[in-house]
Amino acid sequence: MAAISLGMPSVPSLLAERRKSRQIQVGSVAVGGDAPVSVQSMTTTVTADIGATLQQIAELTAAGCQIVRVACPSQDDADALPVIAKKSQIPVIADIHFQPKYVFAAIDAGCAAVRVNPGNIRQFDDKVKEIAKAASGAGVPIRIGVNAGSLDRRLLERYGRATPEALVESALWECSLFEEHGFRDIKISVKHNDPVVMVNAYRLLAARCDYPLHLGVTEAGPAFQGTIKSAVAFGALLAEGIGDTIRVSLSAPPAEEVKVGIQILESLNLRQRRLEIVSCPSCGRAQVDVYKLADQVTAGLEGMEVPLRVAVMGCVVNGPGEAREADLGVASGNGKGQIFVKGEVIKTVPESKIVETLIEEAMKIAEQMEADGVASGEPAVTVS
Repeated sequence: MAAISLGMPSVPSLLAERRKSRQIQVGSVAVGGDAPVSVQSMTTTVTADIGATLQQIAELTAAGCQIVRVACPSQDDADALPVIAKKSQIPVIADIHFQPKYVFAAIDAGCAAVRVNPGNIRQFDDKVKEIAKAASGAGVPIRIGVNAGSLDRRLLERYGRATPEALVESALWECSLFEEHGFRDIKISVKHNDPVVMVNAYRLLAARCDYPLHLGVTEAGPAFQGTIKSAVAFGALLAEGIGDTIRVSLSAPPAEEVKVGIQILESLNLRQRRLEIVSCPSCGRAQVDVYKLADQVTAGLEGMEVPLRVAVMGCVVNGPGEAREADLGVASGNGKGQIFVKGEVIKTVPESKIVETLIEEAMKIAEQMEADGVASGEPAVTVS
């Protein structure tokens, strides 16, 4: 019987239709509506240090960040905003707390958007009319960013703690104040450090308004813990079609937040998958060092910018099937490896030649993809 050429499987459909939200424009990036879910991060530099801030923004841009937020707690920071907003390669959002005067400074500076936290801006409600007028005149959207750790004391007294209902009530109350002045160029976040509370808050919010939603698990923690919490929470909501832009909050370099965010979107097919390494977790059946093999292949393909699935398998149980379904794969055993390209065995090589052969074949496939005009992007590697 002739072998069946399976090749790379088709990308599965989305788990749910995207929630219908209104669209706003954050600089060059559309958020909401039918726009793709975008990835954000925040600088960790002192914003007043213009050189350091722009350098970090450049690093974030290179990592795939689409929108960046900068803190503005002082007048020196506010004074730096015009230069940063002008020279940044991606839209800049000013993050404002406590002092409403910095909202106006950020708008005047040419920032693409302003994030305000109503719970900790003194007399914020009294300033809404002025903020709405200034933002509307400049075409600058406002993110109403409600956080569990800085919820309005009136709501804390009513609910006793930062419940999903309290977070949503805070956000919609502030929206209503802007709506009274005809301003609806708004996106909302209702962040909590507990993924369960956060998910429930966004579900409630999604059912009660059509504003675009910025997803975030606030203070998610160190890299490993924060990645898990964010992936669980974002996965639950995005799988239901809820969410228009995301920020992974990690106690780690901000470029790591971007990598995690991109990988979450790729995993849910909300962004085109790029370089993907499929490798087995190894077991007593493995006849090669799968961990070492996968690491070497990953390192050898670093920088590849085409969507390519490479299977690195260590035994004859699942190996041939996984290798056959990938663009490129190897099923290893008995000191040798069968090399598959688009579902067909093209050669068998000694174990010592597996890595170099996979890399050579990957380069050939990549060249053909580029010649065929396949979309490229920064590589993202997963080892399952």
